[in-house]
This record gives sequence, C-alpha cells and structure tokens, in this order.
Amino acid sequence: MSLDPILRSIVTVHASIPEDAFTASTLGTRREGSGVTIREDGLVLTIGYLIAEAEEIWLKRHDGHVVPGHPLAYDQETGFGLVQPLGRLGLPALKFGDASAARIGDPVRLVDGHGLSVEARILAKQEFAGYWEYLLDEAIFTAPAHPSWGGAPLIDSDGKLLGIGSLHLQVSEDGERENINMVVPIDLLTPILPDLISRGQANKPPRPWLGLFSAESDGGVVVISVAEGGPAAEAGLREGDIISDVRDGQVDGLADFYRKVWRSGTAGAEVPIRIVRDGRETWLRLKSADRRSFLRKPQLQ
Repeated sequence: MSLDPILRSIVTVHASIPEDAFTASTLGTRREGSGVTIREDGLVLTIGYLIAEAEEIWLKRHDGHVVPGHPLAYDQETGFGLVQPLGRLGLPALKFGDASAARIGDPVRLVDGHGLSVEARILAKQEFAGYWEYLLDEAIFTAPAHPSWGGAPLIDSDGKLLGIGSLHLQVSEDGERENINMVVPIDLLTPILPDLISRGQANKPPRPWLGLFSAESDGGVVVISVAEGGPAAEAGLREGDIISDVRDGQVDGLADFYRKVWRSGTAGAEVPIRIVRDGRETWLRLKSADRRSFLRKPQLQ
C-alpha cells in the first residue's frame, strides 16, 4: 500500500477555544490533531473533542497550505467531529472501509497530518466505557500506539478509512505495559452523516447527561470529579462517592451504569441514584441535562 495517495487526504487541525468555554479547563484552549477529507467538497472528519467550542479552526494541508474551517458538527455519542473548510482544500476524499469486517491481527496504519505513519495491528475489538459518560459497543484497539493519535485516520491494507483515532491507553499483561490506541469505527458515522451535515447533529433525542467523571473499581463505579454547574454537582455528588444503584437496579460496572442512566429517558429526565459515602447509603435525585446546552454554539467565521 502506497502512503502518498493517503497523505494527500489528511490535514492537521488547529483549534482555538475561548478561555471561559465549558471544556477549556479539561481539554485546553489550544488543540491540535489530525483530520481526513471524506467528501470531494473538502469536508473533514476528525475527533470531536478537538473542535468542541472552537471559535477558530485552521486546516493545514500536507504542502503547508492553510485554510480556515467551521466546526460543523460534534456528535456526543460517537465522538466524531466534522469541519467544513471555508476555502478550497483541493484534496481527494478517502474512501470508507468496513470496520465491522476488520479482524484482530489485521495490519493497519494510523497516519497523522504531519505525515507520521505507524504500522500497527488490530489488537482487539470490544466495548469501551470512557470516564466522561461515553460508551462504544465495539471500539477498535491498535498497537503499537501512534504518538499523535487525536483525529488520526486508521487505514486498512487497501488504503480505506476504518476509523478515527481517539485515545492513547496503557494495558498491562504479564507484568508488562503496552501503549495502544483506541479508534472510533467509521461504521458509526455512515447512518448519521447526512444529519450531521444538514442539522449539525444526529436526528435523535439527546441522552441524559449527569456531568460526572467516574471510574470502575472492583465492579463498582466511583466518582472522580463532577463538572461545575452540572446535574451531579447540583445534586451534591462528591469525589469518592460510590454509585451502587440507578433506580431499582444495581450497578455492575461503568458501561452498565451508563446504560441504566440512558434508559431513564431523554435529557432532562430525573435519575435516582443510590450512593455510598463514608460507609453510609443515601439516595440522590439528579435532574439530567443535555450536555450540548453547556457548550458554546459554533459561529460561522
């Protein structure tokens, strides 16, 4: 597989975020990653956290040419982000592959906007639960890891797009640590792409959002922190609280916790949660919210 045709479809993404933006304290105000053109009009696919609340975006081609961009969409469920160039990129669109058909052990490449390519293999395809109320039924995990993974396209042996790089993780096996990447499969984009382009969001009700960061511990869920002004903070959740139940169901891990919360209804639904704090149990009622309502809306430049 020749890398040159692929490199012509990949750009670097530079985003500036206001200091008072909701995500500024956690994701920073200067963000850089990669993106890939997926339509002949230059539409760029990237990972959404790079462009969340961006007031300014610049797309840089492999030859150094720079074009301003508009944050067209950020899908909270998948994590994908779309950037519409506000000038002519003149780059070929990369064709979509079939992430569902990819197999463990398949050779792949993660390629960033600077042209750095890491030859890797698919290590696993499995459920992933993120601490920020994020869940994928089947994420792609690759190794060795790419050092500039954010928004980097994952390419199969036929030169087609399998997904977009999201995270750098460490796993331990037999006492040894290995650096890996988590990739969001491209198959998740296909059914929502028309809505993201035309509406800026998927055509479905938003999930309940609690505004908490949590981790799995011995099968349970422990609160790491809460978002200022979010539902969890307003209800009095604190760092160290153990979440044991949602409504009438016991929580069995992070993924199960999210699914139970999301089954409560759409954003705005009340979510009763039983917590353990200092050895004592208590119930809290959280008025969930739409996370998008806390984020700055993109302004056309």
